[in-house]
Amino acid sequence: MSLLGYQSRGDMWQPSQDILPVQCSDSGPWKSTLYPTVTGTSVLGLKFNGGVIVAADTVGSYGSMAKYWSLSRLMTVNDSTVMGSGGDYADFQFIQRLVAQKVIDDECLSDGFSYTPRSLHSWLTRVMYNRRSKMNPLWMTVVVGGMQNDKPYLGYVDKLGVAYEAESIATGYAAYIAQPLMRDAVAKNPAMSEAEARAVIDKCLAVLYYRDARSWNKYELAVVTANGAKVALHQPDTNWTIAGLVRGYE
Repeated sequence: MSLLGYQSRGDMWQPSQDILPVQCSDSGPWKSTLYPTVTGTSVLGLKFNGGVIVAADTVGSYGSMAKYWSLSRLMTVNDSTVMGSGGDYADFQFIQRLVAQKVIDDECLSDGFSYTPRSLHSWLTRVMYNRRSKMNPLWMTVVVGGMQNDKPYLGYVDKLGVAYEAESIATGYAAYIAQPLMRDAVAKNPAMSEAEARAVIDKCLAVLYYRDARSWNKYELAVVTANGAKVALHQPDTNWTIAGLVRGYE
């Protein structure tokens, strides 16, 4: 006699042999780092005559929910180098700690040398590729900007270790809708001033706010020139008058 997969053994009920659970092989610990939780969206980078601008908004998304409103996704490494990250925010914090410790170690040498944007970019490509090769990538994309030998430097590296340098860089959704705007601006004005570059970045961030569901209109903007690196927080006014022209969603 059996009852719901159990069979009688005298006055006790024991599981039937045909429904005993299959013992799974040990697959190791649960790797939660392979599933980004809190993420940031696009990072923009643009060279101008005498410097570099890197910008990123401050929202942290928990899936589809804008959970955190004041997350900094830019890091000032030193007076000549900054970096910004899109993707998993926990991985960005991990890289921040590594870079901060490397800067401290470098300062302890007191040899007059410091990290340049090119050296930091090169190091990040090795870190990202190493983690990718171990099947445990850092789920983030990094933009490194700064001054290298008195010339603007702008580099990109993603979670696979793919890296390149460019006049303008956009990660995430901005690669589709903001990068064309920046490339067009560079083509029309290769030697743009800082003010002109700021105007292009502001326009791109406005477009992202209206089009990218993971973006926010408060953003950090880092400017690196021969005089050093400065990071400022901006929150421009928005304009939704066009919303009255949208039909079909009532």
